[in-house]
Amino acid sequence: MRESFTAVLERNRTLAGGFATEPYEVAWAAEARWFVRTLERAGSGTLMRVTTQVSPDGLHWCDLDPEREVTGDLVTWESSGFGGWLRLKGAVEGDADGGEASAKVMIYLALKS
Repeated sequence: MRESFTAVLERNRTLAGGFATEPYEVAWAAEARWFVRTLERAGSGTLMRVTTQVSPDGLHWCDLDPEREVTGDLVTWESSGFGGWLRLKGAVEGDADGGEASAKVMIYLALKS
């Protein structure tokens, strides 16, 4: 019987500038799917970019997938070929004259064996 689990890595967190989520141990999983739900955006031209990262030990990280732009209120994508740990790194940026850009988000990692 297959097992599944959804981890909430960020709950109502306001992101500004560069960030990384908490790492999550995923060695048992065969499938991984990310969900980024944007609750609020502040600043002019607010844009969030994220990259899925993989690690053998939860301490040292490298990019797994190409950088992607988070647009809309709910975005999802699948990650494959991952190792023992996953996390997202990213940045929230805005227009140079638009004040500080930020985004309040929920980030989920759905896993299946």
